[in-house]
Amino acid sequence: MKAMGLNALDDAQLAARVAQDIPDGAYVNLGIGKPTHVSGYVPEGREVIYHSENGILGLGPTPPLGEEDPELIDASKRFVTAAPGAAYFEHSDSFAMMRGGHIDIAVLGAYQVAENGDLANWATLDETFPPAVGGAMDLVVGVPSIFVMMRHVNRDGSPKILKECTYPLTGLGVVNRVYTDLAVLDVTGDGFRLVELTDGNSLEAVQAVTEARILT
Repeated sequence: MKAMGLNALDDAQLAARVAQDIPDGAYVNLGIGKPTHVSGYVPEGREVIYHSENGILGLGPTPPLGEEDPELIDASKRFVTAAPGAAYFEHSDSFAMMRGGHIDIAVLGAYQVAENGDLANWATLDETFPPAVGGAMDLVVGVPSIFVMMRHVNRDGSPKILKECTYPLTGLGVVNRVYTDLAVLDVTGDGFRLVELTDGNSLEAVQAVTEARILT
């Protein structure tokens, strides 16, 4: 897939890339949108326990077409499967897991991420898109590692990786790593540091569509 003259991962490739960095035995919350696809890409030899805030622990991959259970959905209202040993519970228990430090990693979508790790993912300044907090604010205060999975730029080409967020914040300094279709970036005390580029991209080309400075 090509975007802005750059090589860009599609959603499945991006989900598989995120899954590579999730360690064996981790308890992982998947936010709505793109992060929900990560459950389908557990690397061979690992066991990862995926959590959905609507009350499932032990999410499996997306069911084959025609084999969906209409009563088994995740927080995105996407059909899912249950892994062996999966458990179901009410919202209060689910949020207690999130707030109480029982989840190791949260993979969240984002509208914007700032170079100091600030996250904006629940509201924009466009009144035609109503805000939706969901469990994001609970996750960013209760989960020690926050991975963001998103497109590198908006549809109009404007940057989403910024010096400072301009949208309402979900959390201050909470993001640890950002996975985009163009690159993987760590959030450090000095700003964004390059982990890797999508194959075929140069740092200069990715920097040109990134407001914040990318360190190497």
